[in-house]
Amino acid sequence: QVRPVESGGGSVQSGGSLRLSCAVSIYTDNPICTAWFRQAPGKEREGVAGIDTAGNPTYADSVKGRFTISQDNTKKTLNLQMMSLKPEDTATYYCAVMEVPRWSVKCTPNLWSPASFGHWGRGTQVTVSS
Repeated sequence: QVRPVESGGGSVQSGGSLRLSCAVSIYTDNPICTAWFRQAPGKEREGVAGIDTAGNPTYADSVKGRFTISQDNTKKTLNLQMMSLKPEDTATYYCAVMEVPRWSVKCTPNLWSPASFGHWGRGTQVTVSS
């Protein structure tokens, strides 16, 4: 099964920056939208940032002002620029793709519903030390 592929994780100190990228690699005629989720040990997976079919971003409150989601013009690469990282940002970060029926006007990523996303990458680890 073709799945998104994340890259760019690593270890940084508190206050540092990292940039994650995702090769979306989902070939479909249906509209799609994409998002980043993260999951820390012992915690549920949570939405971090998403981008709809019009290119409008959505962010979790915990990362607003620090993280920026973007995609290239072909929508084949999804990025997450993370600034002012905190130890609580430590998690495995996942790229996710949501696909909607062709008749849908637009695709809006639901950061509160991981089950809405049918395609997932294997994740990349981000570790922030204090």
